[in-house]
Formats: sequence, C-alpha cells, structure tokens
Amino acid sequence: MTQEELADLIGASRQPICLIESGKYNPTIKLCLALSKALNKKLDDLFWIEGDDGND
Repeated sequence: MTQEELADLIGASRQPICLIESGKYNPTIKLCLALSKALNKKLDDLFWIEGDDGND
C-alpha cells in the first residue's frame, strides 16, 4: 500500500504519513487509531519503540 492509498483510506493527506514514517511527527491518538484500524494492527505494533519500557 502506498502512502497516498493509506492517506485516502483514513481521510488524511500523504504528508503526515510520510512524517510519521520518518519519525518527524507525533500523530494524534485519533490518527493513530485510524492507522491502526486501516492496517489491521494493534497500536503497540505500529508505535512501540523497541527497548522503551516507559520508565524514563
């Protein structure tokens, strides 16, 4: 799936998809949930950083 196709699927523009992929944008929870649903993935699968135990 292209960034454009994903953006169309969730009703967003391609730019935030590109920025999320490059680590330059922190999406809203609404956008995270839309991406999760569109890709049929759990939020942890999409946005969890390996080795980040949340105890910083």
